[in-house]
Amino acid sequence: MKEHYATFAAYNSWANRLLYAAAARLPDALYRQDRGAFCGSLHGTLNHLLVADRVWMHRFTRTGDAPTQLDAILHDRLDDLRAAREAEDDRIARWIDGLGEGDLAGMIRYRRVTAPDDVVQPLHRALAHFFNHQTLHRGQAHGLLTALGGRDAAPELDLLYFERLRERGGA
Repeated sequence: MKEHYATFAAYNSWANRLLYAAAARLPDALYRQDRGAFCGSLHGTLNHLLVADRVWMHRFTRTGDAPTQLDAILHDRLDDLRAAREAEDDRIARWIDGLGEGDLAGMIRYRRVTAPDDVVQPLHRALAHFFNHQTLHRGQAHGLLTALGGRDAAPELDLLYFERLRERGGA
């Protein structure tokens, strides 16, 4: 099971690099334009992804920042947000690498950001949600890129495409 999550950590990092490169090609006004998405703009969506990852990584490790608002703007400049994203992706990969199979069978206890209730669940289920949440919002970001810049503005982010690239040494 650990290999499964290690693959998702590597995929997460790769997909985020492509997404940020595509976002950097947009004019700043389009990047920040509220398009009615869950997080408003591409800027809001990319910030939300980092916020949520930090919340979850704090739950998993009890270290690092744990934002208290899911719509927080952690970085206003795309370059700063990209640097923070890359650091967080590295942190995620290192943490996953340090897990043992026994850890994945363990339980996690945390408090939700949006409600004061405590949650106890298996770590492997929380990790499945963690990576699925990233994919959900990257998909929204991909849709925003397509709407803002046309079909060629959004990169190929398919997991199987990533795995084929990785097998050839290209990811």
